[in-house]
Amino acid sequence: MNQEPISAADDPRLADYVRLREVNLRKSLESAEGLFIAEGEKVIRRAVEAGYRPRSFLLAERWLASLRDVIERCPEAPVYLVSEELAEQVTGFHVHRGALASLHRRPPRPVADLLTAARSTPHRTRSRIAVLEDLVDHTNVGAVFRSAAALGVDAVLVSPRCADPLYRRSIKVSMGAVFQVPWARIDPWPDGLRLLRDSGYVVAGMTLGEGAITLDELAARDHPNLVLVFGTEGHGLTAGADRRLDLRVTIPMLNGIDSLNVAASSAVAFYATR
Repeated sequence: MNQEPISAADDPRLADYVRLREVNLRKSLESAEGLFIAEGEKVIRRAVEAGYRPRSFLLAERWLASLRDVIERCPEAPVYLVSEELAEQVTGFHVHRGALASLHRRPPRPVADLLTAARSTPHRTRSRIAVLEDLVDHTNVGAVFRSAAALGVDAVLVSPRCADPLYRRSIKVSMGAVFQVPWARIDPWPDGLRLLRDSGYVVAGMTLGEGAITLDELAARDHPNLVLVFGTEGHGLTAGADRRLDLRVTIPMLNGIDSLNVAASSAVAFYATR
């Protein structure tokens, strides 16, 4: 095990972990360096088990034992041992789960390859895909991935302006589900929806728009290959995406409530169409 004790916050070896709360800084670094940060033993373990290669680990010494087997699988990645006070100073937040890891990203996955994989599982005749348009809240993105994993969605596609599923907050909220559910950026947008339709999917958008059927009606139609498109909470789907839908779908509600948080609505839709 390649352990390297560190006692100074400005040690250059800790560059991957500096000021993790500053989203703009992280976007710049992660894009340029091709990395992402995983927080917590369970999330780190899921990332490594999914095949992501660690660059380094940042641990308080008391967490060495619980991650020893993961670390030993990655002997090329140094283990930076720091006090919990130093970890908080470097990252800008309390590392209450006791462990961080910096991991290499993978090359972007073509949407066509993801569609092929989603429909090639042996003995499987059905496929569901979620599409997220311009969701900028990392918490919502992570929550959608967690529901997708729990309720058997085959893949998630995100628009070019959607928040990064591999941003630390998204990963944390998803509990590592972003490593379990295949995903890709769909570009160009919204013209990329045509590829889904051409591949035999019915494209249904969650919207309050004119002509929407209820989610119950959609479930009753039992489409074997279904795409569910979710837009932002404030404005819903863009006009461009709306024009490319096969169906508009709404969740019936009571008590004057006309919409749910996108994380909640996606869970309802995934369950109803399972």
